[in-house]
Amino acid sequence: MTELAIMARPRADVAAASATSRNAGLDALRATLTLLVLFHHSAITYGAIGGWFYREVATDGRLETKLLIFFCTLNQAYFMGLFFLLAGYFTPGSVDKNGAWGYLRERLLRLGIPLLVFGFLIGPATIALASTAQGRPFVASLWRLWARGTFENGPLWFAQALLMFSVGYLAWRGIASRSRSKSRSAPAFPSHAAIALAALTVGAAAFALRLVWPVGTQRFGLQLGYFASYVVLFVAGCVGSPGQWLEHVPENQRRVWWVVSGFALPVLPAIVLSAPFFPELKGDTSGGWNIQAAVYAFWEPLVAWGLILVLLSRFHRVFPRLNSVSAALSRRAYTIYIIHPPILVAIALAWRSVAAPHLVKFAVTGTLTSLVCFAIAGLLVRVPLVKRIV
Repeated sequence: MTELAIMARPRADVAAASATSRNAGLDALRATLTLLVLFHHSAITYGAIGGWFYREVATDGRLETKLLIFFCTLNQAYFMGLFFLLAGYFTPGSVDKNGAWGYLRERLLRLGIPLLVFGFLIGPATIALASTAQGRPFVASLWRLWARGTFENGPLWFAQALLMFSVGYLAWRGIASRSRSKSRSAPAFPSHAAIALAALTVGAAAFALRLVWPVGTQRFGLQLGYFASYVVLFVAGCVGSPGQWLEHVPENQRRVWWVVSGFALPVLPAIVLSAPFFPELKGDTSGGWNIQAAVYAFWEPLVAWGLILVLLSRFHRVFPRLNSVSAALSRRAYTIYIIHPPILVAIALAWRSVAAPHLVKFAVTGTLTSLVCFAIAGLLVRVPLVKRIV
């Protein structure tokens, strides 16, 4: 599964007035979310639900497993959508600066090359590494995967999707430019009614998509059941760029939708935990004509909108500028995102024989992965060829 347009942000600074060239709050937010991706995958390693290369602990009914499941479920509600929102926000300015073809070349370089490198090299290597837990030799497994032409996009599904969104934006911009007045003013921040309509639209679309592609089902390496929110948030980022929506979240919208998120948050756990006692609530949250699937589809945007607005507002207040650590993390974030799968799997395998509570293993593996990735990424971004791409 998962993440990062951290990586999503075009490498060139945005010169147009549609969005600031650098924004410390947004840079810090992207970097922080990158680390959340690492802990998300650590949680799956130790029992949470989700796709990942190596699972040390099977999903069961223990309390610690349920906590990890809820952690991942909450993350999934907003964090990848927030990446797409940030990616869309910087897209118009990059096109203005570089032109359509220059922007497309930059996207192919920054997204396409990492996708190919991960798909044909890092992904198969991570699969082979994980297979050593079943006693299979790493080198033999890797050669077998390469001989089959295995392409594993892993978390670089995000780069794949963002390339598609980027092409879609260019097509839309070309069509819209023929009928749009250049003097048109920037749109105002969405009203409560518009935000609510977006949440209901995403919920209905997600429910419909999951009738065809339930959560966990992949098509072309993408979990299309989640894409309703991704598309809406990417578009919102593009539309909001001229008015700098992400840098000026109105206090009223932030406060109201934070309350909405707070009321919505316990609804899904309550439904799932109550289902064994109320047959009419039984079902499968991954999709289908059942209460749990419907609740999950609408729960995600109702929780996500408030969390996203609060995070945008909070990070702008806390990070008026980046300190040395946050600046280094921001610079290395995309590289960390790309290289973290084999590192996380290797760390988990290194102490799989140690008996420890799953929550402890989740925390330790996530922390060690973050530190090792930070160090290795710091070396990689100094390599001229790598520096040009990431």
